Amino acid sequence: MKSNRRSFLRFSALALPLTRINQVFAKSKAVNKPLVVSTWNSGQISNAAAWPVLEKGGKALDAVEQAAIAIENDINCCVGLGGNPDRDGHVTLDACLMDDKFNCGSVAFVEKVKHPISLARKLMETTPHVFLAGEGAQQFAIASGFKLESGKLSPDAEKAYKEWLKKADYKPVINIERQQAHPKGHGPFAPERFEDGSFNHDTMGTIALDASGNLSGMCTTSGMGFKMRGRIGDSPIIGSGLYVDNEVGAATGSGQGEEVIRICGTHTIVELMRNGATPAEACKKAIERIIKINPEKAKTFQVGFIAINKQGEIGAYSIQKGFNYTVTEQGGKGKVINSESYFS
Repeated sequence: MKSNRRSFLRFSALALPLTRINQVFAKSKAVNKPLVVSTWNSGQISNAAAWPVLEKGGKALDAVEQAAIAIENDINCCVGLGGNPDRDGHVTLDACLMDDKFNCGSVAFVEKVKHPISLARKLMETTPHVFLAGEGAQQFAIASGFKLESGKLSPDAEKAYKEWLKKADYKPVINIERQQAHPKGHGPFAPERFEDGSFNHDTMGTIALDASGNLSGMCTTSGMGFKMRGRIGDSPIIGSGLYVDNEVGAATGSGQGEEVIRICGTHTIVELMRNGATPAEACKKAIERIIKINPEKAKTFQVGFIAINKQGEIGAYSIQKGFNYTVTEQGGKGKVINSESYFS
């Protein structure tokens, strides 16, 4: 009888689902060193704001919020109130964040709020809700003490909008984030310039691992320039633009959000890591899944993912070349890395 019981217990242990085994392994192998990873070379701005929090032993959640605030403050054409407007001339913002305990908050289609990331965190921490949009999100901002800005376009965005109105044609372009650089640049963290004088900037996604071995992430954007009014991309959607599972890893991305939504991109990446894939492998498999839907269409748009796992491994992959990301760890200096891509 005892022998049969021992055999049963041995069999039960061997029959544990692979996912559970990976969870236990990931948890036991956590690397207690902080690191932060952001999309694009302009992630230097975000990482520089996140790193002091991590370096002092702070929480990953606080670090990624500071990363978002920094880039939302930076006047450019793709993030924050300085971003390009929709086709009706209004800047609308989307943002979300998620911590190590599956707490998450998202806001979308928000106008005149300078820091949608902080609004998303306020929603997460003070209400039972996860997602607010449009007028309701703005009402919540006012009730929570957020100051409403003027809504006036930044000089660069106004110029770009007037130029767009000449044709009023909406055709997303690969790496459209390469907007004309601001004449005053971006301070000490100026993104790398291309030969045509443009710089690389788009939706900012940041994921971080703190000294306690906990993960958090954020995503913030003004969305596609000159989009249809009311359009929401993947950025504020938990599981599409951002996903965090503290037992496994975290992922975020940038690019044409409609295509990311189709496969719940970041959740897919985390689940692939749960089942044994490295961050790089998981990002690549998710990109291949997008391409498989329509290989010819995939030649016309960009999506790039970044991911980290519980062991502190980092990975990225994109559809088209031109996607890069910024890594900051020991030493505190951000390193820009060019992602591998499906199409060369």
